[in-house]
Amino acid sequence: AATAPRIPPTRLALHHFDVSYSLQLKELWPSVRAALLCEQKYGALLNNFAAVDYVAQELELLDATDFVSEAAKKAQRWQRGAAAEEAGRGESVCQEGSGEGRVVTQAEAPPPLRASIGSNIQCYTFPRGDITRFRPARPDSLGLLDYYLMDAASLLPVLALNVQPDDFVLDLCAAPGGKTLALLQAGVCGHLAANDVSTSRTKRLYQILQSYVPREIRETVSVTSCDGRDWGQLEGGTFHKVLVDVPCTTDRHSVMEQDNNIFHRRRTKERQMLPMLQLQLLMAGILATRPGGEVVYSTCSLSPLQNEYVIE
Repeated sequence: AATAPRIPPTRLALHHFDVSYSLQLKELWPSVRAALLCEQKYGALLNNFAAVDYVAQELELLDATDFVSEAAKKAQRWQRGAAAEEAGRGESVCQEGSGEGRVVTQAEAPPPLRASIGSNIQCYTFPRGDITRFRPARPDSLGLLDYYLMDAASLLPVLALNVQPDDFVLDLCAAPGGKTLALLQAGVCGHLAANDVSTSRTKRLYQILQSYVPREIRETVSVTSCDGRDWGQLEGGTFHKVLVDVPCTTDRHSVMEQDNNIFHRRRTKERQMLPMLQLQLLMAGILATRPGGEVVYSTCSLSPLQNEYVIE
């Protein structure tokens, strides 16, 4: 053991992904693999609490676009196209006795656009292939930073949660705080509970709230450091919307960063137990939701064991 070569956890992670994801994704895996190994590309989540109206114009001059509003426009175009296709169906069916005609099939429709896409949330990204970096965030006259840099994909669970006015919302695994901040940007939460089991990560959450959110809004957010698996017993049947963004293998971090890497040999057991932890957190999130409420479960992993199998 003393003389055996030490294999870095990043290499162990990549080997694990090569074996498992190549079977799962087949011919798509080489391009996904290349994306995982590329430099991370961020989006700029605009801070609606900061008095910086010029930021959107500044970003647009740099050729960045708000991908949230772009998604809404694409959905509207699709809906118009689907309506036109439906209207033209009458011209495509067989006429009785003619013996002629053709089969018309409609492409599978994308899921209906949730109301939250049209919300106040704005997140700017550079075009595909453009790896320009955003400048560091700047404070306004009150000291609130103008935007928060995050992986744009991390915004999707927040949009899927579709928070409505006066909803009671729980972010069960909230730290370091990007999704919590995004939930507040919608400006419609009746109350937001942000929890994370790690006290050190919760401190980071506090820092983000202080840097981006005015005091009167922060007072509507309750921050706790409880074990999320116990939340259903603490406040069961309370919330309209619950976000369960669980700890996972965090695939990009696993192949890029040595520090705090879950593929380190000392963390093997922890990694193997992740699906059970994720299942327990999801169950707690469901129990915390009032009847008729909604739960969004999300990870930063491609693993079916941590996604589809947990849901099943």
